[in-house]
Amino acid sequence: MTQSAILRLGTRGSPLALAQAHEVKRRLAEAHGDLAAENAIEIVIIKTTGDKILDRALSEIGGKGLFTKEIEEALLDGSIDAAVHSMKDVPTWLPDGLEISTILPREDPRDAFFSLKADRLSGLPEGAVVGSASLRRQAQILLARPDLTVVTFRGNVQTRLRKLAEGEVDATLLAVAGLRRLGEAGRITSILETDEMLPAVAQGAVGLEIRSDDSTTRGYLSAIDDAASAVRVAAERACLEVLDGSCRTPIAALAELDETPGLLKLRALVAMPDGSRVWRGAREGSAGYAAELGKDLGQELRAEMGPEALQSLTSH
Repeated sequence: MTQSAILRLGTRGSPLALAQAHEVKRRLAEAHGDLAAENAIEIVIIKTTGDKILDRALSEIGGKGLFTKEIEEALLDGSIDAAVHSMKDVPTWLPDGLEISTILPREDPRDAFFSLKADRLSGLPEGAVVGSASLRRQAQILLARPDLTVVTFRGNVQTRLRKLAEGEVDATLLAVAGLRRLGEAGRITSILETDEMLPAVAQGAVGLEIRSDDSTTRGYLSAIDDAASAVRVAAERACLEVLDGSCRTPIAALAELDETPGLLKLRALVAMPDGSRVWRGAREGSAGYAAELGKDLGQELRAEMGPEALQSLTSH
């Protein structure tokens, strides 16, 4: 550890995670003169369970917390002052004493389509193989194209694109936000609109987690918090929390601020992993009640699904 570090940011070591951590560092240095010095902010790389197990789908090995557990442990023991997370990887329930204090301006939340055989999902030949580790994407792909085959496809952006180029699959999907942060957006075949592929909860949002009693770090981070992005993420995560969502449950949600000042529009869906059934809902209301809108929509979807479908999904 550098003795002169004022703030220590914990992050995973993937190229995307590091790009996000450096974005946080840059924003903090621009906002605070005492953080502008070269060694004022230290980026601490922490290997998570999710980074170590790459041959199985997340749904098979425990879900979202696999990308946050070790980083949160470092936060709790004081090894770092703030954790940098892709918010789509953060469980709705956080360890006692920790909280998400800050959301950066959200990137494009949509999914990007990659293929050497078609320029969009609908153009793939019958029986084509799509690689994805996401049950949310799998369910919506099979909902639109039940003739396709979806196989587990993990690894960072560069690994997945290499596997696609080598012909392991005919197509794959990746988050537009991550590609933009990595400077790889130019490689996108096409972008899927949200009525075709609803994004993961909080996709494109980077969040900062801190110890709840750390007022010094909270003060530094408050300068880079984006209120509009935080409202959208709050609505989506509240919906997810009611649905008891995990990586084993195909859930998608997107909150958007309308042109009408203060109006928030929220869409969500829950699907069976094989795309055989889908439940959709929407809400709109004051952005000041973002979490309440999310919870209300989540409760509506739970009621529509009924106990049998819920049990089937949560035990999947």
